[in-house]
Formats: sequence, C-alpha cells, structure tokens
Amino acid sequence: MDIKDTYLTIDLPSEGIFKDKGSKFLAFAYPLTDESKVKNIVQNLKKEHHSARHHCFAFKIGNQGEQYRANDDGEPSGTAGRPILGQLNSYNLTNILVVVVRYFGGTLLGVGGLINAYKNATIEALENASIVEKIIETHYQLRFDYPLQNTVMKVLKDFNTDITNSQFEMDCRLSIAVRLSNEEAVINILNKIDGLSLSKIEKH
Repeated sequence: MDIKDTYLTIDLPSEGIFKDKGSKFLAFAYPLTDESKVKNIVQNLKKEHHSARHHCFAFKIGNQGEQYRANDDGEPSGTAGRPILGQLNSYNLTNILVVVVRYFGGTLLGVGGLINAYKNATIEALENASIVEKIIETHYQLRFDYPLQNTVMKVLKDFNTDITNSQFEMDCRLSIAVRLSNEEAVINILNKIDGLSLSKIEKH
C-alpha cells in the first residue's frame, strides 16, 4: 500500500478581492501550522479594516488537514466560513488560514449571493498564492561510535534521508528527517546495526 507522504500548502501570504452590488470582499490567505495564531491574525485584520462589517475565516491544519474550523462572524450560518473551507478542500490545501473581510455595500446579497461572494474571494486569494508540495517527515536522533559512521551514512544515502544536525566525534550524533514512505524500511535497517541507539524526536 502506498503511503501518502506529501501535502499541498502555501508558502507565503496572498490576497484576493471580489465585489458584488457595492459590497467588497477582501480575502487574505496565510500559511498556518498553529491554531493559537488565528486569533492574533484576525484581530490585526479587524484593526486594519475596522470599518468592515464582517471578518469571516476558515483554516485547516495537519498533514491530512485533520484540524479545521469555519467561522461566519455574524453572517447567516453557513454562508461565509463554510464556503471558504470548501475552497480549501477543493484546492486540497492544509496548514492554511483564509480570512475574508467584508465591507457592506448597502444591498443585501441573500444566502446564495453571500456563499458565492465568500467562495469567489477565497478563489482569488488562492489563485494568487504560491502553492507548494511539502514532504511529510519523521525526525529521529541517532547515537553511535565513530567506526559505524560509514555504515550509517550508506543507509541514509540509500534512502535519500536528510541530516538536519550532525556531530562527528568518537561518540557521533545525528538528527535525521525520514520521509514517511521510507520510515519503516530505514528504521528497520538502523535498528539492526549493533551499537547504534535511535530515538524519535517529537515535533510540536
């Protein structure tokens, strides 16, 4: 069974705009890996766009987008946050936040009009974004005596494994990032090397 070990996200903030019947919808997309940053970003946009009527948002976090939320900020239920989240799903993106700021133009758009506006503002921001593919990796710390260096390095090279930190002395230490689809094979081989100790590094 193939292991999915990549995901799509954006690497830089981007913006989009959609207008309908005098209302302006400004969309702001941000890379995001920590839900606690959402409140700050939204508050900053509220300060910057203090005369706007609504600041609606949706985000997805996690390699599979397993953590997500949509917020209508006073718009009729399901007309703002959900259409934004729908586009994150359509573009298959995760680790991303999109906030759409609405300036009311004096004419009510109705449920269908709102859904269309929030959806299209989000599409504009995503179309202007640089979408990148990221590799899902697991991080390990290795410790071994210097004579084992060549054996260990060959395994890492065979599986194109990234070394994130290294210290080569009599007691060698390496931090490595193993691609998820290679993890089982790499760890099995390393565990068979006598004199090598291996521990997983939990990334928060």
